[in-house]
Amino acid sequence: MNLSPPFFINNKDFDDKPKEACGVFGIFAPGEEVARLTFFGLYALQHRGQESCGIAAFDGGNVSLHKDLGLVSQVFNEDILLKLKGDLAVGHTRYSTTGSNNLKNAQPILVSYKNIKLVLAHNGNLVNATALRDFLIKKGHGFESTTDSEVMAKLIIHELSNGKELKLATHDAFKQCQGAFSVVIGTNEHLIAIRDPDGVRPLCLGINTKGQYIIASETCALDIIGASFVRDIAPGEILFINRLQKLDSNFFVPSIKPHHCIFELIYFSRPDSTFKGLSIYHFRKELGRQLAIESPIEADYVISVPDSGTPAAIGFAEESKLPFSEGLIKNRYIGRTFIQPSQMLRELGIRLKLNPLRDIIAGRRIVVVDDSIVRGNTSRKIVKLLRDSGAKEIHMRISSPPVQWPCFYGIDIDSRDQLIAAKNNTDEITKFIGADTLKYISHAGMIRATSLNRETFCTACFSGEYPINIPSELEGAKYRYENYEKITKN
Repeated sequence: MNLSPPFFINNKDFDDKPKEACGVFGIFAPGEEVARLTFFGLYALQHRGQESCGIAAFDGGNVSLHKDLGLVSQVFNEDILLKLKGDLAVGHTRYSTTGSNNLKNAQPILVSYKNIKLVLAHNGNLVNATALRDFLIKKGHGFESTTDSEVMAKLIIHELSNGKELKLATHDAFKQCQGAFSVVIGTNEHLIAIRDPDGVRPLCLGINTKGQYIIASETCALDIIGASFVRDIAPGEILFINRLQKLDSNFFVPSIKPHHCIFELIYFSRPDSTFKGLSIYHFRKELGRQLAIESPIEADYVISVPDSGTPAAIGFAEESKLPFSEGLIKNRYIGRTFIQPSQMLRELGIRLKLNPLRDIIAGRRIVVVDDSIVRGNTSRKIVKLLRDSGAKEIHMRISSPPVQWPCFYGIDIDSRDQLIAAKNNTDEITKFIGADTLKYISHAGMIRATSLNRETFCTACFSGEYPINIPSELEGAKYRYENYEKITKN
């Protein structure tokens, strides 16, 4: 295994978008090459996390596990997949929100108790992980990682050690968890899907042509292996799938109040995934239409910041009756590299990712549509790039409201210090990025574009209204367990 973290060429110098937690995938399919299917499922979910990935496969009572730092295509090859034998597999691709990016924090997490082996893959963030971790340590449980995901796995083991059978142990363990968690668990005999009562992060159930079930973060992971969408895992649901493909569903909370992360619709999910039966692409176009209604502008072209801003830009152009054109060409092969950019390339900044079409931009009034502004650095570089290419006017339009509050539910923004809109008004941000005008979609307009109720969504990063109570110690506490271990060792 490679123990040195690879360098990102699309790091903070070039990308200040919000980062998601991870993608999860599970399949119980006797007779199929489950590790290979999981590989392709993770490949489709790569956008949800690019730091590390892993696959665990069950072959009767034996578990084969391979995980490492890097992209799915870098961590796995044909020889490795052939060694991951079995009929049940669980996979994970990670971006860290609790715990740093190192091999010990890669997932799935493997734990065992007596004859039960259990692997767990988690998307989200527990808000009471510290209290649960301290409780488990007092009960004699040790930890190998600094993630909240291991806390959940060890909590199940603790309940098993109290003499409970697996279903009751899982039920009682997750009754104690608070926060955002979409979880896939594999055991010797079951594939298990669990979603927090608020349903913050997505999780869905699919089925292949042989009637075998799949669990995945998004429907795009079902599409890639030829499976069909069955339904979403309901908020607060624990779903057990056995070898005979029998489903056993129950709920671990008395009441459900869904608060789906609206940033999934705006940015995180792939545009070819679905939400409430409609494509994410559809929602993003509607956001662009609403943005054009609220903030019209006379211009020659509408362009997008590719790729996440493209559907909204198309919607903006259609509503405005303005021509849409590619204006920034994305280098789609930049991905991850082991070579750090030189100082000269750092100074070139955004050109490593985007190159302007000068014949579209020069002398023109340009509307630039993007999905969000977080720190403002990337927007500033894009505006300068367009100015240097001869743009006459640059009008930034953002298909989300100003991001003013941190997220503690699985997005890597845990402090207001990271957010330009937390300390600056729109005029100040406009001046900082160098645009002629800057307009965000309104909070009400964002909700209107979804055609759903405000209560359906978590909009905490825009409104500061958190549906799940946040302990004060969580702000800026991504590395809290590493810091705790350093203090206790000293």
